[in-house]
Amino acid sequence: MRLHHVQVACPAGGEADARRFWGEGLGLTEVEKPEPLRSRGGAWFRALDGSGGAAAEVHVGVETPFQPARKAHPALLLDSVEALDEAGDRLARLGFEVDRTERDTFPGHVRLHTFDGHGNRVELLASR
Repeated sequence: MRLHHVQVACPAGGEADARRFWGEGLGLTEVEKPEPLRSRGGAWFRALDGSGGAAAEVHVGVETPFQPARKAHPALLLDSVEALDEAGDRLARLGFEVDRTERDTFPGHVRLHTFDGHGNRVELLASR
């Protein structure tokens, strides 16, 4: 078994903020939603592995009423501590909240927490 995707929620009309965070901030590629699902709104994003296959997918779906996930969260493993630090810096420059206070609290990893444009918590980590 392996994980295919995680879904996070956004309010109606939140797609632009999702594209800024997941696309511009984290470098994921937006992928087209299947035709039967497009009318629901939202956006899907994919990170590719070294061979061009899907390494991770995040589906941002519209939820009404919307409530951000402040504790539950996806955790994305980056390729290096340098990539982690670059992502945190890029997100901060874009105006997203980046919390590095738990950087060394997960054995074998370095991590940070951030919040997308809708207030959903996201963990980024890299192996030491």
